[in-house]
Amino acid sequence: MTAENPPAEVLLVYDRECPVCNAYCQVVRIRESVGQLRIVDARADSAVMDEITTAGLDIDQGMVLKMGERLYYGSDAIHALALVGTRFGVFNRLNYWAFRSQRVSRVLYPVLRAFRNLLLKLMGKTKINNLHKEGNERF
Repeated sequence: MTAENPPAEVLLVYDRECPVCNAYCQVVRIRESVGQLRIVDARADSAVMDEITTAGLDIDQGMVLKMGERLYYGSDAIHALALVGTRFGVFNRLNYWAFRSQRVSRVLYPVLRAFRNLLLKLMGKTKINNLHKEGNERF
């Protein structure tokens, strides 16, 4: 990279209060050629959360990966992360192997999300409810 072409910023937006999501986001890595990964807490006000809400994406039902101007949501986000991720380390190799297929990602992601939602319900966490749906405050 040169000073004229700094690495692109890739944003990963998720609920930091979810311990499983937080652990995943702390260990996932992307290739340097793709850009620099910046983790964004969906519970904090940010321009990218405003963009996610405007796009009608329910952050309580899926993480968002923003690369360039494109938002990848839920299974598409985890699939894209697998494709741009490094293959270094056991976790990142497993992540690539599990989610490199879009079809497999679309099957596995809802199962993982259901376990996440159950965990947050058991922990007594509230939803982010970025779409401001009536009666949608609890898991």
